[in-house]
Amino acid sequence: MRILLFSLFIFTFNLSYSQNDSIENARMIRVIEESLDFFYQENNSNNQNYDSIIKALNYHSDSVPKFSNEEYCQRLKIMDEMSPFDYVCNEHTLSTIRFFNEKRRGFIRVVLGRSELYFDLFERKLDEYNLPEELKYLAVIESGLRPQVRSRAGAKGLWQFMYKTGRMYGLKQNSYIDERMDPEKATDAACRYLKKLHEIYNDWSLALAAYNAGPGNVNKAIRRSGNKLNYWEIRPFLPRETRGYVPNFIAASYMMKHHALHNIKPVEATVKYSQLDTLCLKKGVHFETIAELLQFKIEDIRTLNPIYKMDYIPKGVNQPYCVTLPLLEIGKLVALEDSLYRFESHKYEVPTPPIPTTNTTTTKTPPVNPSKTYYVYHKVRAGETLGSIAEKYKTTVSNIKRLNGLRSSRIYVGQRLKVKKTSTPVRNNTNATSKKYYTVRKGDTFSKIARRYGKTQTQLKRLNPGININRLKIGQKIRIR
Repeated sequence: MRILLFSLFIFTFNLSYSQNDSIENARMIRVIEESLDFFYQENNSNNQNYDSIIKALNYHSDSVPKFSNEEYCQRLKIMDEMSPFDYVCNEHTLSTIRFFNEKRRGFIRVVLGRSELYFDLFERKLDEYNLPEELKYLAVIESGLRPQVRSRAGAKGLWQFMYKTGRMYGLKQNSYIDERMDPEKATDAACRYLKKLHEIYNDWSLALAAYNAGPGNVNKAIRRSGNKLNYWEIRPFLPRETRGYVPNFIAASYMMKHHALHNIKPVEATVKYSQLDTLCLKKGVHFETIAELLQFKIEDIRTLNPIYKMDYIPKGVNQPYCVTLPLLEIGKLVALEDSLYRFESHKYEVPTPPIPTTNTTTTKTPPVNPSKTYYVYHKVRAGETLGSIAEKYKTTVSNIKRLNGLRSSRIYVGQRLKVKKTSTPVRNNTNATSKKYYTVRKGDTFSKIARRYGKTQTQLKRLNPGININRLKIGQKIRIR
């Protein structure tokens, strides 16, 4: 079945819905609406498995139940008694809950379905660090439970780590991976960060505010409030976004817990956390190779492996990198692992021209091989467009967009794009003393190239006096004769 793809790009989830807050919420509302439009285009779910409570209450499918302030407050009181969080019932939390119930029911449906993939992981990690289980709802308001989310400020992943904070908590980032988007590693880092914030403030509401705005802004608000240590008392002095953060957390917790009472049924999850497994790979492999070998959608591989930025799983240096897939697909991949590496080599290995004959009596021209397709990575330079890049590599814009999972033609300087390139070997009518060049491939080093052609590094250096041997680039030409 199709893996659900939830595009919920929500970093600043500011939903305190009163008349005075409507302007603050405008951008967030637009983002959710756009995300839901995309989700419903991609998923035609007709889930008829109504929650038993919904059945018992005999709700009409389109009815939107409404409750009094007293009923909401009573439920929040029970949640408060069972949790270390302050589930406060006030005008801000009530207006936010009502807004979710009346205007953003689709969002709750989607994240309820998505929770089947991540909440088991969250609960296990939170228990490991002796943290409250309710913190799992923080990822709902941070990312909508979508690990591929990137905010305009540059925060990424389920827990929306900024670059610097991610590095501080051990999340590695390079050209091929971004561990901020790895569900397991990012959740572990979030647990450590939240534990540290609670140790600083000894109050979960302040810790959540610090998670959103940073400890510096919370400390500044505390000083401006006259050294108050209560979120609601320092709230007027916090950044505008953070004023709605704790109400959003309370509302999300409430709606996720009481969705059935509000006649909200989850979107059915086709993959759950317990149904996944991993295989750690010995060599670098492209998503496309796995997809073709298993006849499995590449979009689903991306969804389950958001850590990889380039649709490519690199070969690990100190430890292998792994692919996550449903149990059945991992079973197939284990059985076909050797075939996987051969298929990868066949698809992506750069062709080398035939070695010319050195026969002094007769010179035989080798036959022209048919064109062979392979892939290179292009680093975007200032002024380049997808059109100019496509022209350079004799391919098409649509092909580049497909290979890199691009939904628009926007690219940025420094971005690395996988490009399909066709090379046609040329007839070689020259003798053995002619110049011959090798095109650098992924994983090549100067010493490897030297060994491949039976030369020492010193000999190869003499042939390439202008080459920096410590910084070879994919697609670079190295003279080997």
